[in-house]
Amino acid sequence: MRLKLALALLLILGLGACASAEPRSKSSDKARNAAEIHVALGQRYLQQGKLELALEKLEKALKFDPSYVDAHTVIAVLYERINDEKKAAEHYRRAAELAPRNGAVNNNYGAFLCRNGKFDEAAQRFAAAVSDPFYKTPDVAYTNSGTCFLQGGKPDRAEQEFRKALELNPSNAESLFHLAGILFQKNDFLRARAFLQRFDALGVPNADALLLGHGIETGLGNAREAGEYARRLRSEFPDSPQRQKLESSTPS
Repeated sequence: MRLKLALALLLILGLGACASAEPRSKSSDKARNAAEIHVALGQRYLQQGKLELALEKLEKALKFDPSYVDAHTVIAVLYERINDEKKAAEHYRRAAELAPRNGAVNNNYGAFLCRNGKFDEAAQRFAAAVSDPFYKTPDVAYTNSGTCFLQGGKPDRAEQEFRKALELNPSNAESLFHLAGILFQKNDFLRARAFLQRFDALGVPNADALLLGHGIETGLGNAREAGEYARRLRSEFPDSPQRQKLESSTPS
């Protein structure tokens, strides 16, 4: 299972704290208010899939206030969605320049860099994200960092990051799943089982986790438990690639 790095638009809503604390003139306040309105509209259109309208509103927001971090972040998400990686990179970078210590900004930029295979740069951004004492969800950045290390072929570093995420949020589903997978690859089946059971207890089953559970129990020699995972996979995800993989690896 390879979960996508988190880039929820909900994170973007919390970026208002990036605004400068310095006194602002009435005209600059008016421009910022107008920019905020257009970003809110742009984000709504983006969530609705109305991308042209979203782009129009976000461009207007930046005309009102080119230094508004939220506008750069949301328009970067839009450009990424329409596969304009160059413009997406420009706006993620600009947001980070405007708010270099902000956790959410650095996390989002790091996620973008990782999706584009720039693993070392991404690691620096995730480290910056978790160093922000006011960042409300550092476990997300640690999880993203772990996922990025996995994609970069560094499972030991990934394991460290996932464990840090779980220290902060023991119910972080993605970190639980990935730790189970890493330990399974190390043939540490008992500890892999423990993490997968914690994942399963969250009530977010998916085909990857059921296939992993089957592999773990098979590794432990527990045919009955392995069979139960196989039954659930066939029942809950009958048309999934994971079910096909199960059937191809299970003796008839």
